[in-house]
Amino acid sequence: MVDDQDGKSKTPTTRRSLLALEYPGLGDFDDPTQEWRRLFSELFGTFLLVLVGAGGAVVNATSNGAISRSTAVAAPWLMVMGIILFMGAVSGAHLNPAVTLGFTLRGDFPWRRVPGYIFVQLLGATLACLFLWAVLGKVGKLGATEPGAGISDWKAMLIELILTVGLLSTILGTASRAQNVGALSAVAVGGYIILAGFWSSPISGASMNPARSFGPDLALGDFSHYWVYVVGPIAGGLIAVVIAWVLRGPGGDVGGLAAARGEFDTRVQSAKSEASTSAEKEER
Repeated sequence: MVDDQDGKSKTPTTRRSLLALEYPGLGDFDDPTQEWRRLFSELFGTFLLVLVGAGGAVVNATSNGAISRSTAVAAPWLMVMGIILFMGAVSGAHLNPAVTLGFTLRGDFPWRRVPGYIFVQLLGATLACLFLWAVLGKVGKLGATEPGAGISDWKAMLIELILTVGLLSTILGTASRAQNVGALSAVAVGGYIILAGFWSSPISGASMNPARSFGPDLALGDFSHYWVYVVGPIAGGLIAVVIAWVLRGPGGDVGGLAAARGEFDTRVQSAKSEASTSAEKEER
């Protein structure tokens, strides 16, 4: 059992009922036959994120440097906020393999859905870069993330690692029952992304996302630095999960399940019916 803010313990049944009451449409998304909607959501969301993230460098190369670094850093922040707000309830708006793995290791997302999520995230990022190439040309390295001038790969990797620790800590923290802030999580996550980009983009590109870095590298056929953007974010995500456990204990709480949008077991599938039954009993 878990304790609420008043110190009263809640049974698993009560917790599930609360989840269903807070998110009345949850049952629709728990239906395994709707997985294609969630996968499309991740595909489309990652496409938009990389379109903006990589597009800044491409547009800059075609407009004689018309876009400042501040603008290029702020654009993904605004896009992530928009994506979380308009379709976060469909797929959880992971948009990032490191986030998907973080939710899974936290106990909020089932392993069986991980391969599909990661595949469409990589695909969405690639399609975004191919779109930029087709429309604006193969310029600006298609927004590829690379270590800055004079920065070795391992230093860039460490920066990506620590940046992702902060990013996943923000995501997992705002999705916990202790600090579930609902739609405001979009502001917290977006704010962290812009802050990370402001101070570290000249060092590593502030990717924090293996899918974001995969798209340009695949389109260019150059994976010489890609390991930096896999090892750093994945290792950082693992550390963030450990930190979340130290701060709040194991996952699987109401806020985390709702944010990850992934549990298909009978606990969540029956939440709406249990909530309705409980409500009827109280009325009697």
